Amino acid sequence: MIGIEDQVATVLLWLGLLKLLQLSLYPTLRQALGDLAYPLAYPLSLLCLSVVSWYAGYFHLPVVIAAVISAALFALMAVKREYTSLDLKSNLRWDGAFLVGFLYVLWIRLFNPAISFAEKFMDHAFLASVMRNPVVPPLDPWFAGGDLSIYYYLGHWFSGVLGIIVGGESSVVFNLMLPTIAGMAVVSAAACGYLLLPRYRWLPAILLFIPNPACLWHLISGTPLPSIPWESTRVIAGTINEYPIFSIFWGDPHAHILGIFNQILFVTLCMVMYLRYGGLNDRSRLILSVLLALSLGTMPGLNSWDVLIYAPFFCGIALLTGIRYAERNLRSWLPLLLVPPLSLLAYVPFLLSIEGSGILGMGLVPEGSAIGSFLLVHGFFLTVFLLYGWRVLTRFPWLLVIPAVGFVAGYGAAGIAVFALLLIALKRDWRGEDVLAIMGLMVITFCEIIYLKDGMGDAHYRMNTVFKFYMSAWVMMSISTAIIVGRWLSSFKSPVSIPTWVKCAGVFGIAICIIMIPPYAPLTYGYGSVTLDGAAWLSEHHPGDAAAIRYLRSLEGNPRIVEAIGKDYTYSSRISSFTGIPTILGWPGHEMVWRSNEDGWYSRRIADTQTIYEDPEKSTALLKEYGITHLVVGSFEEAQYRVQTPKKGLNLVFDEAGTAVYRVI
Repeated sequence: MIGIEDQVATVLLWLGLLKLLQLSLYPTLRQALGDLAYPLAYPLSLLCLSVVSWYAGYFHLPVVIAAVISAALFALMAVKREYTSLDLKSNLRWDGAFLVGFLYVLWIRLFNPAISFAEKFMDHAFLASVMRNPVVPPLDPWFAGGDLSIYYYLGHWFSGVLGIIVGGESSVVFNLMLPTIAGMAVVSAAACGYLLLPRYRWLPAILLFIPNPACLWHLISGTPLPSIPWESTRVIAGTINEYPIFSIFWGDPHAHILGIFNQILFVTLCMVMYLRYGGLNDRSRLILSVLLALSLGTMPGLNSWDVLIYAPFFCGIALLTGIRYAERNLRSWLPLLLVPPLSLLAYVPFLLSIEGSGILGMGLVPEGSAIGSFLLVHGFFLTVFLLYGWRVLTRFPWLLVIPAVGFVAGYGAAGIAVFALLLIALKRDWRGEDVLAIMGLMVITFCEIIYLKDGMGDAHYRMNTVFKFYMSAWVMMSISTAIIVGRWLSSFKSPVSIPTWVKCAGVFGIAICIIMIPPYAPLTYGYGSVTLDGAAWLSEHHPGDAAAIRYLRSLEGNPRIVEAIGKDYTYSSRISSFTGIPTILGWPGHEMVWRSNEDGWYSRRIADTQTIYEDPEKSTALLKEYGITHLVVGSFEEAQYRVQTPKKGLNLVFDEAGTAVYRVI
């Protein structure tokens, strides 16, 4: 187990590095982003670290060069007196916003740190692979001889690079990933609120912390507390309906949640463009376009599904912006036109290297979601939108026909979404929150009619479409809802003046209540402990494996291992998962989805692994064929195979508590 002193040091160095990155970029952004430069420097600096370090890995240069560049830029800005105490003090509230998100989620991870179930094994495997050998593309720890060109790994990449720079262990860095994403998301959402609201500007940040209506429904209806989070994300039949706070508590630093901060950043940058483009000079417009391109261009590597939503979103916002502000000459439109090609250029080698099975086409949803289920997912937002746009009915009463038509056609949920969409679209002018509401409603309407084929099977044919697109819809609709509610609250004048100390006491009380939730949260599943070391539980539950993992992590070079192949979502592939060292085959179902099976590798690798463990006469040749350097034999292998190791060609180099490691000679 990693000592508490080392964990604290890793957290402090991590925060210090993020602050250095933010400050180094901040002065460069001031001209284009003005009063939003300081908060948006947090997520934008992380994207800059990502792209610089990725290209360093691509050209086989040390990835720490990204931190060196940031440090040099910070020193240059300091020499040029770009930082003043008055300026930094006035922006402390943004540091506070970042820390609120970071420390709250860190508190959750402290009580639920274990890399123990769901897809945590996969996410740590990717992270460990990057930290062990930061090359581009990273090695696939579950497919010896393959790499991660089959997956969108960029969130694991920049997390691993941060871990390398601060010298942290991957099992601790794993539990810093979601706090970092939460901090970046909170500060970006608060900046969006600052842009769009006169008061209650922090409201958009609640998008990370509110549950969906299904969660409250299960709570009221008496569903057992440990089951509520899961049940609230399996509402619409055959789909996954995750929302941010569930994903945070669940604890998988998976692509759909790692990319959420960049979604919020992109939305905020688009709102800056939509509302302020006319007041920017040519240089500021160009800088804003570069920032938009960086954010959009990072999406395919963070979570490729995001770009399918936000590329059209940008085109729509850019068109509205051009119509609203740009003069009728190419010079005014050029920065807007540059964003798509620049976004493609940001990670062009990544885009060219993608080899995953990807999207296989589109299909029509044969039957829409049940209306009740649909409302249990989106009911909060739809209620606000309907209240917000009801006055439009006085001009267009025929809109009431739309939900009825949708119901008769078997797409009642789509009818409700389109009805709310038109109530807002037919308003006389479009504010920022209107645009976000319209786009979010278009996304959930799309999911009711069309799905993207991805080989998930008949029962879950639109699972990924709903799962991934709903998170984008949540971002847009929750920000829009928060802005609408914030405007309502801003127009309300309280007859009684509430003293400042009462407000502060209320905020403090709420914070204490929130902080007290994680220790009793139902999502620890018996693994919870007050530590940030996600591998600490192994020493108690699997001491032999824990010791073998420590031994293998100490090896230099590029080893490859063989371990037993088991079912997905189980303890199988535990050695490769915790070391990042490639094995012949990890979770086979996941690899099948990513790679398909055109050359028959699936059955061949499973059979070859069994042969290695059970047939001494053939194992040596197979070990050499796959380039294996170490063979693992533990209780999991003994349970899976009739293990017979060859007498020659192997050297026992580790044996402790029932787990042995042999070196291939």
